[in-house]
Amino acid sequence: MITERSERLYGLDHLRTLAIVLVLLFHYRAFKHPEWIDTVGKFGWTGVDLFFVLSGFLISGQLFQEISRKGSISLKTFYIKRFFRIIPTYLFTLFLYFTIPFFREREALPPLWKFVTFTQNYGLDVINQGTFSHAWSLCIEEQFYLVLPLFLLVVMSSKLFKYFAVLIIFFIMSSLIIRLVIWNISVAGIDHNSLELWRSWYMKIYYPTYTRLDGLGIGVLISYCMQYSSGFKSMVHHNGNRIFFVGTLLLSISFWVCNEQASEVASVFGFTLVAISYGFIVLSAVSASSFLSKRKSYITAELAALSYAVYLSHKGIIHIVQTLFERFDLETSDTICLVFCLIGCLIIALLYRVLIEKPFAGIKDKILKLRK
Repeated sequence: MITERSERLYGLDHLRTLAIVLVLLFHYRAFKHPEWIDTVGKFGWTGVDLFFVLSGFLISGQLFQEISRKGSISLKTFYIKRFFRIIPTYLFTLFLYFTIPFFREREALPPLWKFVTFTQNYGLDVINQGTFSHAWSLCIEEQFYLVLPLFLLVVMSSKLFKYFAVLIIFFIMSSLIIRLVIWNISVAGIDHNSLELWRSWYMKIYYPTYTRLDGLGIGVLISYCMQYSSGFKSMVHHNGNRIFFVGTLLLSISFWVCNEQASEVASVFGFTLVAISYGFIVLSAVSASSFLSKRKSYITAELAALSYAVYLSHKGIIHIVQTLFERFDLETSDTICLVFCLIGCLIIALLYRVLIEKPFAGIKDKILKLRK
């Protein structure tokens, strides 16, 4: 859910907005909702995969550029930037969840230490402890931010850097193979009409980091190719709209494959196909010839900037709004309530920005200036 904004790549703002809208529609299905949300939001879970591709692309791109300029990576600078971008807002949301029961969209929270250590995505029983469950993806991203620069430093000190693309493809394929093994060992024998299937599927296939490396891996791979292959970069910049068409076509095929999300083919191949599809669309968004990169939008730029705060807080806000609607005997399953929920999410995200994100961004800038 965390991606750095670019001053020039307007297309990425459009994609961040798409990602957060997909996630919101998908999660809204867990609350009282209009019937059309079931259809429109069915594949909203792929919004997280789009966020993964964007994060992999942008964060690795920053590191590759630093390597090209300086020949190395400043771990302190990288981790300071990540800390002040992520942790203050996250800790405040944790504070809300653990101190204000009214904010919780469900009853049972996993232990606090799992949230603080960003290990909540391991062994997450979403059926019985599903409150703030959406933080699982932030856990994966935090683990990614911790490991990627260290991995790059190790690879740079050896002769493996020229085989970096092969290494990333290896990690992506390993994730696919692990899902295949887990499916056959832990999921295949469960009654597919039971709640236990979903509990096991989410816990063992959907949430763990080692089964969800596809999106981040694809993002890193295309970033590496853009940085170090002039031919690849030229091809992308000259064929932006064609790449977008290929990406949307592949995404349509991915949705067909993933129509039954917990099926074997979707569990094993679906995440990889979705990640590749969004990888093409991200490349289109940064292509100089693409319609996505040429059109600046104030709305998508603002929504993209608010996406992290919206992602963290949206379930709590939707729960609060619907609870208030019920207390005043107002309908909660119609589009009017949906609109109020979305407005509430945006208002709280703006408060996050003013009260938390901007002040801590200022502290970050001061610390980085002192280090120069």
